[in-house]
Amino acid sequence: MAIEVCRVKLYWLKMPLKRFFETSFGKTLWKHCIVVEINDVDGYTGWSEIVAGEGPWYSYETVETAWHIVSKYIIPLLLKRKLENIDEYIEMVKPIRGHNMAKAGIEMALWDIVAKRSRKSLSQIIGGKRDRIVSGVSIGIQRDIKTLLKIIEEYLIQGYSRIKVKIKPKWDIDVVKNIRESFPDIMLQVDANAAYTLNDTKVLKKMDKYNLLMIEQPLYYDDIIDHSKLRKKLDTPICLDESIKTPYHAEKAIEINSCDIINIKPGRVGGIINSLEIYNLCVRNGLGVWIGGMLETGIGRAYLVALASLSKISYPNDISASNRYFEKDIVDPEWRLNKDGTISVPDKPGIGVNIDIDELNKWTIKVNKFTN
Repeated sequence: MAIEVCRVKLYWLKMPLKRFFETSFGKTLWKHCIVVEINDVDGYTGWSEIVAGEGPWYSYETVETAWHIVSKYIIPLLLKRKLENIDEYIEMVKPIRGHNMAKAGIEMALWDIVAKRSRKSLSQIIGGKRDRIVSGVSIGIQRDIKTLLKIIEEYLIQGYSRIKVKIKPKWDIDVVKNIRESFPDIMLQVDANAAYTLNDTKVLKKMDKYNLLMIEQPLYYDDIIDHSKLRKKLDTPICLDESIKTPYHAEKAIEINSCDIINIKPGRVGGIINSLEIYNLCVRNGLGVWIGGMLETGIGRAYLVALASLSKISYPNDISASNRYFEKDIVDPEWRLNKDGTISVPDKPGIGVNIDIDELNKWTIKVNKFTN
């Protein structure tokens, strides 16, 4: 299905989070992102979100770098040609090295247009089968364990099926021990965001006694080699996140047995097409796979939900309801948690939610427009 783009509009958003979110590399108080609006010549509009954040902590990409790459390099290419399909877009931006979040933001908006023109939901277009996806919640580092346990209890009451907690050196074993003593039967996993080295193997080995679903990205954010060494010494499954930037990285990690599970974040890996390729690699090779999040607004969350509807997603996902992060989201309807700990997959054409333009404009601090 050919796509001819005639207009692109970028919105730089700064939204307050309801509760700060702290990881091993810092504390987040505001959600920074870029919302992308693309119009084609037939009158269809695609929406997406570039998830690059306020600073180069999780990734080298930031709102500033993504704004620059998209504005100066990607959009001028996009407005010059008619694309026969989204695969052509991937080929078009291939000469731009890295900048996956920037590339993904434009690619995903094109998927929204293709789905709307096909009168199918995004989930249907990419092969999703589930009408509900299993939701987990990710909880940042807190000031003390007592506070953390109270927050966990709140989310369990709300119905979340799985709890993930952030860890770092000196905020790890005691944390997990106390959680297990208070909540012995919950699905629990930990996320280190690359805070450890192989020198910490003895500490990480202590996690084995707490029946965790997985330990996510314990070692260096670019590493697959040391993870393969660590994997031989732990009973707890290892999940890779930051290390898997493309299908190539996933293939090599699988080849040397670096992990048991891969967390797919579409922004991190360059979009939906790359996400599907990594998903298929995991399925063919018997790895676990699930969909992670980047504190997305309701727009970005729509793409996570669609990917999580794939039939072989094997773990609960980091996809929470809108009210987990925001007093009011920028979509209608907002994403809501069902009583059974799931989120419903929309069946409307496209991403399945409408954009609340007033709320979008309320938090927009910068706009850029491009026309053909």
